[in-house]
Amino acid sequence: MQRDEVIPILDFGSQYAQLIARRVREKGVYSELVRPDISADDLRKLNPVGIILSGGPSSVYEPNAPRCDPKLFDLGVPVLGICYGMQIGAQILGGEVHPAKAREYGRAKLKVTSDDPLVRGLPQDTTVWMSHGDQVKDLPPEFIALATTPTCPYAAARHATRPFYGVQFHPEVTHTPRGDQVFANFLYEICRARGNWTMGNFVEEAVGRIRRQVGTKKVICGLSGGVDSSVTAALLQKAIGEQLVCIFVDNGLLRKNERELVERTFRDHFHINLITSDATDPFLTELKGVTDPQQKRKVIGREFIEAFKREAAKIDGAAFLAQGTLYPDVIESGHGYAGTAANIKLHHNVGGLPEELGFELVEPLRELFKDEVRKVGEVLGLPENLVWRHPFPGPGLAVRVIGEVTPERLRVLRDADEIVLEELVANGLYRKTSQVFAALLPIGTVGVMGDARSYDSVVAIRAVESQDFMTADWARIPFDVLATMSNRIINEVRGVNRVVYDISSKPPATIEWE
Repeated sequence: MQRDEVIPILDFGSQYAQLIARRVREKGVYSELVRPDISADDLRKLNPVGIILSGGPSSVYEPNAPRCDPKLFDLGVPVLGICYGMQIGAQILGGEVHPAKAREYGRAKLKVTSDDPLVRGLPQDTTVWMSHGDQVKDLPPEFIALATTPTCPYAAARHATRPFYGVQFHPEVTHTPRGDQVFANFLYEICRARGNWTMGNFVEEAVGRIRRQVGTKKVICGLSGGVDSSVTAALLQKAIGEQLVCIFVDNGLLRKNERELVERTFRDHFHINLITSDATDPFLTELKGVTDPQQKRKVIGREFIEAFKREAAKIDGAAFLAQGTLYPDVIESGHGYAGTAANIKLHHNVGGLPEELGFELVEPLRELFKDEVRKVGEVLGLPENLVWRHPFPGPGLAVRVIGEVTPERLRVLRDADEIVLEELVANGLYRKTSQVFAALLPIGTVGVMGDARSYDSVVAIRAVESQDFMTADWARIPFDVLATMSNRIINEVRGVNRVVYDISSKPPATIEWE
């Protein structure tokens, strides 16, 4: 939709492009990623208060390096170039870019040499994060240097007469401690933004959009109990009330007491018309003997669609299907702008279910990042334990039961996983970690239980910290907490005699085991 205050971010293929967008939004200004070759005319139609050019892996002199429309510098709005964005902007405006004597990657000492609004409020000496091979070597007289590093004479600069600013470092990453100040300066001191992007305002806008799109017809929402679908359901309930019907498919692959939590929250607290489909038997029957992870996903996807279609067919007057699609889903699926990065995946939220049912799609969260969705949940009054839940995979426990999925193996995993989460919460670590769970391995090991030899299952504990889940580091949970988890699992969960801790990061490992 058209917004009165937006910062378009030209994505030149940076791994940090989404992070730039999040940093801008955290400062209260709406931002969105656009193609690097978007025309100046199309940029003007977005009504930008400023423009950001992202970093990227290319050299400006490579034959197929991404370029921007030079006319964007004639729009009269401030432009901030970051890394490659600074290089391409400086080159277009008359500067020269050369390979640096040494590729600069990591922390660098920045010395601020000007009182320009872009760097105002920064200490004279501060730390920044660099990641570049080229850098601006020669600037024409129309440019003013704002900051330097020992190896980069123009670590920050601006054009004297045009509102173009450039930084060679990355203010969007946490390794640049004062990066937030750079964004705040650009948005409020230079672009004169008002900062009207709040989740309270978003809820009001979204309610109006939903009502206009839906009219008096019914909307079906697939409710999984996860954050995205829960916030979608609560937002729709606020917008259209009794026109909403939620379908919750119990596939037998849920966490312990999951079904009760969903029914209690949405049926009893929000008074949503909720239909629960108990499809445990069909799912487990189809999964019998299946051990390949991809095959599991296909079986579960197929059975979910069948179960959902059965329930949807019973609802008269339904014309819309609501899904909790988020902004990263749209980008990664190639359904938004077609950026320079490869399309990574086809997300389940933008799959074929609407076509199967013949419904029009309602996606009220497709502009939002995950952290913004959680804030919307808080505005709507969702319980804290639901708003801040760790991510849970679409196929459920099927991809955490490594190997064949059986009722007994699901029982073991549910009991172990509940203990892991109980101890995490009890020790104040749930909100400090990004995703924590137990996985059941397809092996048995020898142990001693009492005075008898045992040959039982192995449970792995997986805990990670991450900002965007595209990369993740294993969480340093205190040993005494891990010891309690292990002792409780072995003593309380029948069929387990060994617990291990996963200390691999993503990449090269993934967060889930399957």
